[in-house]
Amino acid sequence: MIGILYLLLFLAAGMFLVRCLLPRHPLLNRIWLGLSLGMLLLMWLPALWAFAFSFGVKAHLFAALTLLPVCGAGFLARDRREAEGWNEGEKRLLLQMAAVCIPLIVLSAYLQYTHVMRVDAQGNWNVGQSTYGDLPMHLAFITGLKNAAFPPDYPFFPGQMLSYPFLTDSLSTTFYLFGWSLQAATIIPAVCLMALCFSGVMVLARDMTRGRKTIVFAALLFFLNGGLGFLYDFDQAAGFEADGTLTVVDRIRFILQGYYKTPTNQPDPNNLRWSNLIADLLIPQRTLLGGYSMVIPCLYLLYAVYSPEKREKLGNTQALVLLGIWGGALPLIHTHSFLALGLASVGSLLYDFLHEKEKGTVLKRYLLYAVIAMALALPQLLGFTFRQVFEKEGGTGNFIRFQFNWVNNPGGQGMRDFYFWFYIKNIGLPFILLILACFEKDPHMRRILACVLPIVIAAELIRFQPNEYDNNKLFYIAYLLSTMVIADYTALLYRKLKGLRARGLIAAAACVVLFLSSGLTLWRECVSSYQAFEAEAVEAGMYAREHTDEDSVFLSGRQHLNPISSIAGRKTVCGPDLWLYWHGIDTSERNAEIASFMTFPEANLNVLEKYDVDYIYVSSYERSNYAVDTDAMDSMFEKVFENDEAVIYAVGEAERE
Repeated sequence: MIGILYLLLFLAAGMFLVRCLLPRHPLLNRIWLGLSLGMLLLMWLPALWAFAFSFGVKAHLFAALTLLPVCGAGFLARDRREAEGWNEGEKRLLLQMAAVCIPLIVLSAYLQYTHVMRVDAQGNWNVGQSTYGDLPMHLAFITGLKNAAFPPDYPFFPGQMLSYPFLTDSLSTTFYLFGWSLQAATIIPAVCLMALCFSGVMVLARDMTRGRKTIVFAALLFFLNGGLGFLYDFDQAAGFEADGTLTVVDRIRFILQGYYKTPTNQPDPNNLRWSNLIADLLIPQRTLLGGYSMVIPCLYLLYAVYSPEKREKLGNTQALVLLGIWGGALPLIHTHSFLALGLASVGSLLYDFLHEKEKGTVLKRYLLYAVIAMALALPQLLGFTFRQVFEKEGGTGNFIRFQFNWVNNPGGQGMRDFYFWFYIKNIGLPFILLILACFEKDPHMRRILACVLPIVIAAELIRFQPNEYDNNKLFYIAYLLSTMVIADYTALLYRKLKGLRARGLIAAAACVVLFLSSGLTLWRECVSSYQAFEAEAVEAGMYAREHTDEDSVFLSGRQHLNPISSIAGRKTVCGPDLWLYWHGIDTSERNAEIASFMTFPEANLNVLEKYDVDYIYVSSYERSNYAVDTDAMDSMFEKVFENDEAVIYAVGEAERE
């Protein structure tokens, strides 16, 4: 109950601030912006106070009290114009949101439930296909940040500051701190953020597109993105095979039962990399989810403040300042979203500078926005992001590099597919429509495309972190803006086909091409289920959570499914390269030390002292991957927990010295 009241307090504060600052924005826009701003405040204020008090109850109390001066400042800086009220336009948008957002929210809630440690009748914790890899990492952040001193360390690499954007995970830690179960604290905020994404895209589409139906179409293009991957899955689907297995039903069964065999995600052998946004990004990638839910309001404000169509009514000084503050808050939520917003802003500036008569006024307004945003962003970038990107000592040193054509040119070793065919087969019909729309002499479309172009150029030419695939986090924001142009251009084509009897048939066929791949992908995700932690591993994790100090350090193997870090929230000496390598951390030394200790514990007691180890965790993983000398450990350390899966040994002061 405390967690719900705390959430409602921040949401109410966000709604109040938006009502004060942006009264001329349409009512539904204000509601969405207010809820989004409330979530932004809930991410940031407890984290700021945690630098003084650690991320515990006291920091959250001071964060709640901080809402008073923040709301007071908003009231003093309010726009005194009359607020926009309810009208037919709001009614129409609400009905469209109900038709699109409610089904997507229900789908997302179901996927969150099935994909975030769903407990079965035997007590095992299960996940879905897309969350099997990264969810344990996010759970380690969520549990490990509870009462943690800030700036925090990596929970599975203590001594290394957590440079990875962590505010979406700390949002869940807030509710975990207030007594919610780990599953509820992970699922409920994520569903809220997904709802903000769905509604935000429709609000954005109402402003950026020029039709009524285009609002729905743009949202569907973005969230049900797919491509032409289904052509690979159904090639000769009804053809003859000697064993009789090459049928449509068997092909669908192959998609639904295979591991990453969907039409949107088959890196090998088909080079299909345009993953569905819901299934493979918003559900498993919590940092991206937080970033997108916060960057969409920034894109909305950027358009409202600077677009000639909107700025006279909506682009007041309060909106400009709010845009700067919101944009400046992005780096520790999602660095790629901050980068994409900056690139889109550069495109908007260049377009306006070339087309506006009052160039000095244009520069002043953009400069004010940039100064506010960078003043807030620089401490985050210098203190966290740049440390991860540029710090060489102890790191892999392989972040920013030139690499043309994204994942179609893996490692810069040569393109796998012809350039345009790669994007045609991955993005599909929307890519073709976007290229055709670029030839339209339409200032409205061109202004949006000016925001898209810098993002695409950067993502096509620069690899921003070791995992080259992660540039898709930039591409999808460019695609979001592009869907506004694609929706308008599609509506134009549809009008030009008026009088053609086959127009309806063409539209239906186009919908199949547009949405079949995403439909099959989401279907596959709905039925996917994989065991992450068996019941006895959960029991070990629960024991560690309830019977060890929160700052305890465990020496264990480097498995990514580690109940000590993910369930108990305790530090482990070294986690898996599955995560740490892509964060630029060199694990070779600790990996060797763990192996040496597991094999010869008596000769390697210095490892326990070096990392201030309090407990040793030995499970089936350690026994399978190391030559564990369990007899020596039994004689040297006290067993404090044991079941058929795992043993936990307590390390005394004598053993550490």
